[in-house]
Amino acid sequence: VQLVESGGGLVQAGGSVRLSCAASESTFSIYAMGWYRQAPGKQRELVAAVAGGGGSTYYADSVKGRFTISRDNTKNTMYLQMNNLKPEDTAVYYCSAGHTIATLVFGSWGQGTQVTVSS
Repeated sequence: VQLVESGGGLVQAGGSVRLSCAASESTFSIYAMGWYRQAPGKQRELVAAVAGGGGSTYYADSVKGRFTISRDNTKNTMYLQMNNLKPEDTAVYYCSAGHTIATLVFGSWGQGTQVTVSS
């Protein structure tokens, strides 16, 4: 499955951004989907994920209460609503698709979109 992210940019601390990830396949609904991020000099980390069909979700502790992951299976699109952004949220954000949340890292990846949060 091919994935294309959009929606990144420069935002001030405390602001909001919504990322989108469009998938190429009509079987989008069966895939678990997730958002990873990688900041300079740091490892890529899983930020949020949602199981196929929109069931269970996962959030990293650092984003709980601020980020919301969602998916619209009719549009083959996943979203990440990011509120109350902090400078430490600055990173390249990647979407991924896999068979399960646990195996997202082995699945398909988008090209990434930069989010920069200024203080």
